[in-house]
Amino acid sequence: MKAVKWVIGILVGLVVLVIALLLIVPQFIDIQKYKPEIEKQASQAAGRPLNIGGDLRLSLFPWAVIGLSDLHLGNPPGYKEKDLLYVKSFDVEVKLLPLISKDVQVKRFVVDGLKLNLEKNKEGRGNWEGIGKTPDKAPPAPPKDTARKPEEKTEGGFPLKALEVGEFAVKNASFLYLDQGTGEKRELSGLTLTLQDVSLDRPIRLMLTALLDNQPLSLEGSLGPVGREFAVAKIPVDMTLKAFKEVNLSLKGTVVTATQQFDVGLQVNSFSPRKVFSAMGKPFPVTTRDPEALTKVALKATLKGSPDRISLSQGALDLDESKLNFSLNAKEFSKPDVAFDLNLDKINVDRYLPPSSPKGVAKEEKGKAAPAASKKTDYAPLRKMVVNGTVKVGMLTAMGAKVEDVNLKVAGKNGIFHVDPLTAKVYQGGVTAKTALDVRQDVPKTTVDFQTKGVQAGPLLRDVLKKDLLEGTANADASIHMEGDDPELIKRTLDGKGQFLFTDGALKGIDLAGMARDAKAAFGLAKEGEQKPKTDFSELNAPFTITKGLVNTTGTTMNSPLLRVLATGKANLVDESLDMRVETKVVGSLKGQADTKQREGITVPILVTGTFSSPSFAPDMKGIAEKAIQDRLLAPKDASQGGQTPTQDKAKDILKSFPFKKQ
Repeated sequence: MKAVKWVIGILVGLVVLVIALLLIVPQFIDIQKYKPEIEKQASQAAGRPLNIGGDLRLSLFPWAVIGLSDLHLGNPPGYKEKDLLYVKSFDVEVKLLPLISKDVQVKRFVVDGLKLNLEKNKEGRGNWEGIGKTPDKAPPAPPKDTARKPEEKTEGGFPLKALEVGEFAVKNASFLYLDQGTGEKRELSGLTLTLQDVSLDRPIRLMLTALLDNQPLSLEGSLGPVGREFAVAKIPVDMTLKAFKEVNLSLKGTVVTATQQFDVGLQVNSFSPRKVFSAMGKPFPVTTRDPEALTKVALKATLKGSPDRISLSQGALDLDESKLNFSLNAKEFSKPDVAFDLNLDKINVDRYLPPSSPKGVAKEEKGKAAPAASKKTDYAPLRKMVVNGTVKVGMLTAMGAKVEDVNLKVAGKNGIFHVDPLTAKVYQGGVTAKTALDVRQDVPKTTVDFQTKGVQAGPLLRDVLKKDLLEGTANADASIHMEGDDPELIKRTLDGKGQFLFTDGALKGIDLAGMARDAKAAFGLAKEGEQKPKTDFSELNAPFTITKGLVNTTGTTMNSPLLRVLATGKANLVDESLDMRVETKVVGSLKGQADTKQREGITVPILVTGTFSSPSFAPDMKGIAEKAIQDRLLAPKDASQGGQTPTQDKAKDILKSFPFKKQ
């Protein structure tokens, strides 16, 4: 018993001695004497000049107190700001003895007047680069026989048994980012962060306020309790972010930090992106055709994920007057496997396109030298991607055209993507299409097959081209192939074939019968009368082929009660030029169009030239004259006499007298 008492006495004595040393030693040691050496060692470690202008404070019992003031970590030469880091004062008080049992009791942790300046010089080098020393030698590799034995178990507990923090605050902090090369400057100032009820067993209350570019920013909410089983704990998170008097974002759910899994609900209340940029004093980065576009955005979704996958469900995005419901699943991010489902009620795409250039400006820009070739698109990421998804759109407006009930399926793998099928309702008719995109090579290849049935051409063309050119019910069947991702390259590589069939319609602005009357009047074959800018037809059939951007038709036909039309020629998509010949044959009476005389068959050729935007229509006068002279002046009896008759000579003289241009 006496031995036990002696041991206990010795231990108590040692504890008393340690406590006495902790109390007495700091009183007799002048910590200020060591400040120059501390500054020297810290400067060498950081690779930056470090200076502590105020006093150092140190005590060890019962609270370990460390304090300093007026700390400066300097910048290298060539930067505008003198300091990379400045701290007005720093104080921490931790109870010392409970640390032995992993019980952390912090009475006070306060940082006041912290200022961090991140800056890039004109050469693009950041002042934070090169801080600290690079180890001369790489750390030794672990021994090969360090594999865990079967009986070994990993600890899943928190490294602390208890945690209590009285006061935790960061006051009057600021962060500055400055880029000398671009002139960009961003500043977060007046930052105050406080944590309340910091422990393992209670939710930690967080409050942060600041000014971002002089606009208010706040983050408020709770985190935890963290608990002691940290590796398997589901930590509740409930945060609300407010910024620029516009953005209100809330995040609520759970996070498992050890496995990096999360399950949270995200909600962004309606805000105006334009007002956000205005509050930041910056121009809006997107110029839209409609200045009222992008004035309302809201988002709601449930996010679940881990380091190797993420899912979004119950997603709802409001964009101006459009509402999108969506879900998305992605996994294997190194070679992404993405599945999605999008359901959009309506959208007017034209509102979000860049403003149209004035015609004069467009012509001027077209005449300028072509700019240098832009950087090629890297399709390598798409070659790794796997995609499966569906898209539905209730009402879509694009290029003025209105399309309803759009449904499509997307599938892609190994650099080949298919949209099959794509269906939509278009102007009382329907469209069915399928397309394939091949990006296995540097130049993508695209194939499009489409069919239309029962589409009303008149309203469609009026909405798209803003011109009243054609009426009728349109049916089409075409297959087109193209290469590249540049519009000019696409036009030059466009190949394919197809057929357009219009029934029970009319050509608007073109009176082929009127052109026939004028042409015949030139030869005394018709009377002058009222002209109507319209040509009715019962059927317009336009088969075509495309070769390297050159559209060719050898047998476009149009039938009507009065006319038979045959059109041949080419339309060049590259330079947008037209070179076509339309043979119009009058086969009946022109009654109702200022001509009541019955005709047999009179062919009236019409030349179509010019450009897509400004086509020109004119009778082929030389063709008309040749035909008329052949039919009227060259009688059969003259031809049977052999040799050249006076009538034939006269016909040639008549032809030579016409001031025709060579066709």
